[in-house]
Amino acid sequence: MAGSTFGQLFRVTTFGESHGGAVGAVVDGCPAGVTLDLAAIQHQLDRRRPGQSDLVSQRAETDTVAVLSGLQDGVTLGTPIALVVTNKDARPGAYDDMAQVYRPSHADFTYDAKYGVRAASGGGRASARETVGRVAAGAIAQQLLAAQGVEIVAWVDQVGGIELPVDAVDEATIAAADVDIGPVRCPDGDVAAAMETLIRDVRKAGDTVGGTVRCVARGVPAGWGEPVFDKLHADLAKALMSLPATRGFEIGSGFAAVPMRGSAHNDPFVPGDDGGVATSSNRSGGIQGGISNGMPIRLRLAFKPVSTIFLEQDTVTASGEATTLKPKGRHDPCVVPRAVPIVEAMVGLVLCDHWLRQRASALRE
Repeated sequence: MAGSTFGQLFRVTTFGESHGGAVGAVVDGCPAGVTLDLAAIQHQLDRRRPGQSDLVSQRAETDTVAVLSGLQDGVTLGTPIALVVTNKDARPGAYDDMAQVYRPSHADFTYDAKYGVRAASGGGRASARETVGRVAAGAIAQQLLAAQGVEIVAWVDQVGGIELPVDAVDEATIAAADVDIGPVRCPDGDVAAAMETLIRDVRKAGDTVGGTVRCVARGVPAGWGEPVFDKLHADLAKALMSLPATRGFEIGSGFAAVPMRGSAHNDPFVPGDDGGVATSSNRSGGIQGGISNGMPIRLRLAFKPVSTIFLEQDTVTASGEATTLKPKGRHDPCVVPRAVPIVEAMVGLVLCDHWLRQRASALRE
């Protein structure tokens, strides 16, 4: 299967199916001599794992990571790093009744159309369980970036029609501890409580609801990114839109820029605190011409309602006969609480790759 590898210099290949033996990733291109904090990798996986609250899937996975290669005494060797998480609570038999039925809005039909075969249990590679490998690899990237002064923080911005006020979060200071104050991962207590109530009500009704995640990357210096086809925001868009259930990507002011005039939207340049160049506003989201300008990178990602609902729906069988389907299983009523570390991971992978590309360019000069 093509399409399972991401990045140019910091390359990540994920593997495994939702109800197979294991999932994970192979990271190639990590510089040698870096001391990795394995507990930090596990912490990010713990933030992503199912079963952590009543708002998410109750699949009982510990998501404990094992590092099979690429390290010696916790120090990177410069060789591929293999990260594996064993599936402890896989139940492929729970999908036997759906093996010949296409679930609405899932990848069942399209995988069959492309490959002529599919992993019928849990969606296989199309399942959000595939993101375990992304989070593990992203946690390595985030450690490399932290050494460069780059910090990435994401949070839940909206669930259904409940949205954080625009000025509710200080993007210059928000930290992961502020985000993880509650299971929905929204840093405003009152808004978070309303979101939690909505998710629980939707779950009781057998339905699902969508939401958005915002993310900021602070400390990215000016000059990362490439012109034309490899623009930094283009790579971020590709990375983030490759996540399951995504439906929209915004950088900076995003779609809110549409009704604005250029005179109101432009970011005026001003002298920076360090004697360099800064902007007095950041509607560009820290990227201009596809290259970072030294301001915080600001983005937002929209997620659809989960396709698996526990209500009867019309569909067809693999042979094209009309039928109905009422799914069973353990699924999230809303993906955004667990999507927060996944978004951070993908932003980290893109920024780490572009840091290495910028470093390589400087070495050639």
